[in-house]
Amino acid sequence: MEVKNTSGRRKKSIARIYLKEGSGKFEINKRDLENYFPDPILRYKLNQPFALTETEGKYDVKVNVRGGGITGQAEAIRLALSKALVEENPEWKPVLKADGLMTRDPRMVERKKFGQKKARKKFQFSKR
Repeated sequence: MEVKNTSGRRKKSIARIYLKEGSGKFEINKRDLENYFPDPILRYKLNQPFALTETEGKYDVKVNVRGGGITGQAEAIRLALSKALVEENPEWKPVLKADGLMTRDPRMVERKKFGQKKARKKFQFSKR
């Protein structure tokens, strides 16, 4: 198997991953998984595609991710992993799609409008 190269996005985060057969090593921005994502919930999100396709520990993953916060980065990596696994074996697509892992989440931060305090919040109104 050659190296599979895919990308995933979420909010302002962009993740580029390189997937190849190996021993299950996970490297994110030249750091290991536990060091980069100390939260177990985010590590669970990253292992979701492997758990659903029953391929835990079969692939080495190298990730370059930038922008956004840690949750957006984790979900961007998860989307890229799902795309790479489907590229490896198209039979896994229905399994991943059923759990919503093949869909890019389009929600973005709404912009702040002029004459308002935030995107939707207004300045306090004073009648007199």
